[in-house]
Amino acid sequence: MAVDQATRQQIADDLWTAERTATAIDRPSDSHAGLDVVDAYEIQLINIRKRLDAGAKVAGHKVGLASEAMQTMMGVDEPDYGHLLDTMQYHEAEPIDFHALCIPRVEVEVGFILGADLPGEGCTRDDVIAAIEWVVPSIELIDSRIRDWKITLVDTIADNASSCGWILGEQRVAMTDIDVGDIDATLTRNGEVVAKGNSSAVLGNPLNSVSWLANKVSSFGVRLRKGDVILPGTATRAFDIASGDNFVAEFAGLGSVTLDFT
Repeated sequence: MAVDQATRQQIADDLWTAERTATAIDRPSDSHAGLDVVDAYEIQLINIRKRLDAGAKVAGHKVGLASEAMQTMMGVDEPDYGHLLDTMQYHEAEPIDFHALCIPRVEVEVGFILGADLPGEGCTRDDVIAAIEWVVPSIELIDSRIRDWKITLVDTIADNASSCGWILGEQRVAMTDIDVGDIDATLTRNGEVVAKGNSSAVLGNPLNSVSWLANKVSSFGVRLRKGDVILPGTATRAFDIASGDNFVAEFAGLGSVTLDFT
């Protein structure tokens, strides 16, 4: 049985406070056995609307848990999605305050920028190919406001799919100039290679992830629009961050993106 609106609001308030204070909370699913995926997306939207009311703008969307490695790591069996806001964007030249976050991690992603709106229900891979204007190197910064990353699917969905930031590299490559389903990616931390992966790990091809996303968000009255940044999921597992870390994600034929923490 789904939870009532007052419970949704309370969970949203708890997650909001956890993010603002960088103090993780117990997972909502432990206290609310009836919490389901629809509840979780509605909770996510409560806090997204709060940010929009404060002046933030939707810059795009992310798909989480789109690879077998991430689903295994987090103990779930399907992807999820979250919102990317302009207030969540970081830039390569601006170090991030590690201590302002709960338990941050980085994910290496082949990102997309849409040049046209995508249809909602019934969106196909061909629709996605036609709509993407640029392929870009990216890192998503994820952070669970739930203690020790001990989450279920509904917990992470309620927590905006554990997203807290995104950063794009400078390079832009046209869809016709690269095979997005076969891009090798390497992540280094403080000069040491910590992960290698390939974009095919993302639902077989990250284009599949984007079509899944367009169909999924349509059921909640959301559309993917021209200019949106789409992060389709990581080609490797996520990596923990420590204060002072430097990360570089390099993508074959696509360029690189860096991220620094103080």
